Amino acid sequence: MRRLSLSGRLALLFAACTATVSLVAGVVFNRASEAHFVELDQQLLEGRLSGLRQALHSAAGADQAARISDELSRQGDLSLRISDRDGQRWFGSALPRPANLPQAPGLATLDDNGTAYRLLNAPLDPDTPDAAQLTLLLDITHHQHFLQRMQHLIWLTVGLSALATALLGAWAARSGLRPLRRMSAVARGVSAQSLHARLPEAQMPAELAELAHSFNAMLGRLDDSFQRLSAFSADIAHELRTPLSNLLTHTQVTLTRPRPLEDYREALHSNLEELQWMAQLVNDMLYLAKADHGLLVPKREPLELAQEADALLEFFAPLAEDTRVTLRRDGHARFAGDRGMLRRALSNLLDNALRFTPADGEVRLLIAEHAQSLQVIVENTGEGISPEWLPRLFDRFYRADPARQEGSSEHAGLGLAITQSIVRAHGGQIHCESEAGWTRFVIELPRS
Repeated sequence: MRRLSLSGRLALLFAACTATVSLVAGVVFNRASEAHFVELDQQLLEGRLSGLRQALHSAAGADQAARISDELSRQGDLSLRISDRDGQRWFGSALPRPANLPQAPGLATLDDNGTAYRLLNAPLDPDTPDAAQLTLLLDITHHQHFLQRMQHLIWLTVGLSALATALLGAWAARSGLRPLRRMSAVARGVSAQSLHARLPEAQMPAELAELAHSFNAMLGRLDDSFQRLSAFSADIAHELRTPLSNLLTHTQVTLTRPRPLEDYREALHSNLEELQWMAQLVNDMLYLAKADHGLLVPKREPLELAQEADALLEFFAPLAEDTRVTLRRDGHARFAGDRGMLRRALSNLLDNALRFTPADGEVRLLIAEHAQSLQVIVENTGEGISPEWLPRLFDRFYRADPARQEGSSEHAGLGLAITQSIVRAHGGQIHCESEAGWTRFVIELPRS
């Protein structure tokens, strides 16, 4: 069964609300009209009752009947009955009336064969308990007809207003939901080749502007992720093509003719280096894949960051001496983290700094402790990095400056991406700053 559309639901809701309001207003108006007619009839009957009492008290004997008839002639739809306290009738008008009338004093309403009456019972003399009983009977059939016509008009008004509101509500809802249909059309057209489509936020209603902004932001993220994925696929193919080509070429050349045993040994050793690099590349990619899926869970052990930094600086000291680069560490702090992962991250940063630090330069590892976080900074002297390259430094296989790209496959451009994954796994952030002859990578970790 097909579900009702949102426009249809809104139209039915508008119609139901309008019908309910119209019905309530009609019922209230009908009740008010009935109460108003009752009040008018009561005033009329009480006025006639007062006139009849005066006529009966001012006349005597045979003149009473004439005075009563004269009073009744002024109201053609009014009839009168006078009876004693035992219910014996003394006088009755010639107009038709119901046979059995209520005896209780006060105002009452009754129906007789389709004719409606308003009845008023009152004593002839209010000061005399045993006085005769006056019964005034007023034909109110025309009032009832009016109320019935008004009720029919109310039902007709309710039906027509509900129908009109449903039609107008459907039109208004369809017009108001046009931006949603536009969003649906854009969503239907989204594909790998059309992620650049965007919704016009300026033309959206205030209620949908935030949704349109979020939708555009989602498309932007998808477009960026797809572009990165496409570039990543091309980069990994490029990175693997070179060592595979080297392996194939070297192996084919070696097998072209018989060679001494040492030549085969040398060929295998060369192939082994390429295979080791490819294995390392695959391991790095698997490491990043685990990080992307939240499977990179660090161990938590108390670490003295100054000791870990000194151990790494001692490891890189021979390389620094060969290039006449000064290594230095300042500051200390304690942090609960994974020793192996943090050492790998800092090793990547130190290796990167040493590769791009000129002779007689300096590499510093700074540790600073703050109230809510701690910082680990690896900075080096040398040529800075252009601002337009900074946002992409942590992309996989990205090399900022062609002058900085290595000619061999020794560095595939995954070190900074792995470092960022490790820092994020520890709940921290990393960014790069480059200015005034210094390039620094700043790691911010939460206090444990």
